[in-house]
Amino acid sequence: MNRWTAKFLVLIASFALLAGVAQAQSEEIGISIRKFPQDAKRGELVILGAPDALMDGRADRLAPGIRIRDAKNALVLSGTLVNARLLVNYMRDNTGLVQTVWVLTPEEAALKLPSQAGQSGGFFSNIGSLFGTPNAAPKDDGRTPYNQLPKYKQ
Repeated sequence: MNRWTAKFLVLIASFALLAGVAQAQSEEIGISIRKFPQDAKRGELVILGAPDALMDGRADRLAPGIRIRDAKNALVLSGTLVNARLLVNYMRDNTGLVQTVWVLTPEEAALKLPSQAGQSGGFFSNIGSLFGTPNAAPKDDGRTPYNQLPKYKQ
């Protein structure tokens, strides 16, 4: 056996070893639960065709540089998910467009978001009762006469 054959066999063996390590890491990633940013929100996303989408049944728009991660945390293109109903965590950019999306696994969907953990309505849900006003503010459709608007209580 010459030295080139020996180097070639060592190279093949190292690639085989690295492939086994990479496979073990990818299997480990599939089991783990991802950590989402504190300000992520949850919703149901239906991509109609980039950039048009429905978020929780309402018309919405995807950002030009949207990043969609599937359940295995791999990047996917929005065109491959057209008309699929997906339970997702998402974040918006500073213009209000959907910028980052994570498609949830059943285990992740069962967990609450960090922003929802420990919430029972939060501080602002009970602030109305502190000041003697009901929790639900009266709705104004824009056609209410001025003299019928709610009065300020001192």
